[in-house]
Amino acid sequence: MKKLWISSALALLIGAITPVPTLAQTAKQDTENAGHESKEAAKDAGRATKRTAQNTGHKVKRGTKKAANKTADKTERESEKVKEKTR
Repeated sequence: MKKLWISSALALLIGAITPVPTLAQTAKQDTENAGHESKEAAKDAGRATKRTAQNTGHKVKRGTKKAANKTADKTERESEKVKEKTR
């Protein structure tokens, strides 16, 4: 029991004397980290914007083609009806 108490006290003493470097961060490092995080966030937003623009452009192109083809088909069908009526 005495041995356990001595080793616990020794561990506590060593822990109290040893500084913890990971908790001691300077204000400069905090500022640098914030800058890096802001940069990465801006990059992510730019990538998302680019992708959205590409997807939208693709859908608009497909929609326009589809509408043009539907219009051409309807026009062709109607012209066939007129031809049949005039014969």
